[in-house]
Amino acid sequence: MNHTVRIACSSILLATAVSSVQAQIPSESWNPDKGTHYINPVINADYSDPDVCRVGDDFYMTSSSFACFPGLQILHSTDLVNWKIIGAALTDYPGPNWMDGAENDLWQTTPQHGNGVWAPAIRFHNGEFYIYCGDPDRGIFMVKTSDPKGKWSDPVWVVKAKGYIDPCPLWDEDGKAYLSHGCAGSRAGLKSVLFVAPMSEDGCRLTGPSRIVYDGHETQPTIEGTKFYKREGKYYIFSPAGGVPTGWQVVLRSESPWGPYEEKVVMAQGNSPVNGPHQGAWIETGKGEHWFMHFQDKDAYGRVVHLQPMSWNEDGWPVIGMDSDADGVGEPVMKYRKPDLKSSGTFQPATSDSFTERELGLQWQWNGVLSPYWYYVDSAAKEDMTNGLGALRLYSVQQSEEWKNLSDSPNLLLQKTPADEFTVKAKLKFIPNPQLKEKSESCGFVLMGQDYAAIRLTYTKDGVVLQYVVCENALKGSAEKVMAEHRLESKALETPYSNKYMSKTVPPVKPLDYMETDIFIRMQVRPRERKGNVPDMTASFSYSLDGRKWTDLSDGFSFIAKPGKWIGAKFGLFCNRHTPKNDSGWMQVDWVHVGD
Repeated sequence: MNHTVRIACSSILLATAVSSVQAQIPSESWNPDKGTHYINPVINADYSDPDVCRVGDDFYMTSSSFACFPGLQILHSTDLVNWKIIGAALTDYPGPNWMDGAENDLWQTTPQHGNGVWAPAIRFHNGEFYIYCGDPDRGIFMVKTSDPKGKWSDPVWVVKAKGYIDPCPLWDEDGKAYLSHGCAGSRAGLKSVLFVAPMSEDGCRLTGPSRIVYDGHETQPTIEGTKFYKREGKYYIFSPAGGVPTGWQVVLRSESPWGPYEEKVVMAQGNSPVNGPHQGAWIETGKGEHWFMHFQDKDAYGRVVHLQPMSWNEDGWPVIGMDSDADGVGEPVMKYRKPDLKSSGTFQPATSDSFTERELGLQWQWNGVLSPYWYYVDSAAKEDMTNGLGALRLYSVQQSEEWKNLSDSPNLLLQKTPADEFTVKAKLKFIPNPQLKEKSESCGFVLMGQDYAAIRLTYTKDGVVLQYVVCENALKGSAEKVMAEHRLESKALETPYSNKYMSKTVPPVKPLDYMETDIFIRMQVRPRERKGNVPDMTASFSYSLDGRKWTDLSDGFSFIAKPGKWIGAKFGLFCNRHTPKNDSGWMQVDWVHVGD
């Protein structure tokens, strides 16, 4: 389907967006806080393998970020129901100084889908916050800070080992320190076993070898994800077993950190709609209440976060969720009274952004290790922008000839999906470099997973072409397919420069060589029922010239999203260059609005 339309350079904003879009505003798509009670999930977004620590009346959460940066996002809450992103602990991914340079360089140039930051643990000890994290290919590292909203230390590699994952520290009353962890079968050639190792008191290194303290092959297959605690003189390791989408929560108990350990299943799906409930954090509040935060794998929607009531029985075992048949194994609740905690407001992690701050909103993550050459946030008011809003400028980034499709682009700027049903709208402007050849630069909006769909703007000799493209099996290197194409006439600028002195030495740019294109894009996401408890994520894509009348590109909700490598599907922006040049064009993004 081809047709020609004319774009008028417009400063019109969507009426709803003008009034509601602010940098870092809370999500408008999901609200678990219902006053006296809450509903699950408390965070309907992909915060995989969550862990939580309490400091006074404040709770801090982090989660797996794999190869997305900034990594190890930090969330804060005062009531365990309403959570806000306050920072990130990992802004770069330097090598551990024990691999060769070629492998280290891959992190700087190529997305490492599914690698990197696995199952962290966050703890507060001696006035500092510590996060321990496993990289299945490198070992276990630690970062720390005195201010979780501020800068964290560079990674300290506590142990260098292939296959070590899911670590958790424990500082004992006698001054001794320990580290529990699991192992990744894909790297170690062994799984379903758990380890404990002695650790230096400062938490920076292991002082002895890791020792297997539990073997789950016979009764708890695929046990992993350790969280190490001590209660009333006994050592507890909370660990999930049975696999991510189908498993259950196990607790191990011993008189010694070295075992032997007893085992007990303390939560399973049962008759609830929550598949695979496990992997999370035991939380004790200042008033003595006990809670457990864990994830549920919802396929393309990612691993969303649930909050469960927790209690301890007379035998010294925890029970998570509701134990309606009194067998000691709880089932997840979908609705429950809120914790007896003071709330600081009703909100969810931010989604929308109008780029009025100096930096990107904390919800954004790159598809690889970020570069300062990729973007600029212009938070100052512009003459052609309504209400003095800022703008994001994404410069086109040179793509390698080896990259097969958008999944190979480390400069994708993405964020998590915030709910089962939501709508994203954005106002974009494409300003390609007139000195580059036709079809050398492109930009647009993408929903990225193992498959992806995107709205792409490409500069050609005849103007800007808008395409709707779909790529199946993107992570395996498949090529895109063009599903729809619209040719857009663009406003030509005689001289793109505002510096009056340049006209004396620089020839004016010819008409149509420099194009400025305003366009509104929209993605609508809806769940579609399928067998089991997890719905398909379906999406429709459309564009508009004025923010009011929309042209469908995708034949309705025909695109069925798939998760990425260990992460949910993510949506966001890109701007790429396919011809070598020492300068780039760019895409300007006035705002991104996410709502219902």
